[in-house]
Amino acid sequence: MKAIVTVIGKDKTGIIAQVSTVLADNMVNILDISQTILQDYFTMIMLVDLSNMKISFSELHSILEEKGKTIGLQIKIQREEVFKAMHQI
Repeated sequence: MKAIVTVIGKDKTGIIAQVSTVLADNMVNILDISQTILQDYFTMIMLVDLSNMKISFSELHSILEEKGKTIGLQIKIQREEVFKAMHQI
């Protein structure tokens, strides 16, 4: 299963490292990544593969959300099929 991870917030050092560490710790493979900085705001979108993940999707969702609170960013994860459906309306 694939999923989309989005990260939005005030730019600071180490954002990609912190998010990718959470994913790697949970055996989530990053397939593609795009990031940009609009003035002082960091935005990133990742396509990830959850095939080897050892925890549930909801557990990963909670871990990423908690990491976002810790570092002052909004981190969301959506299953690829949900993401596609939302953008076809």
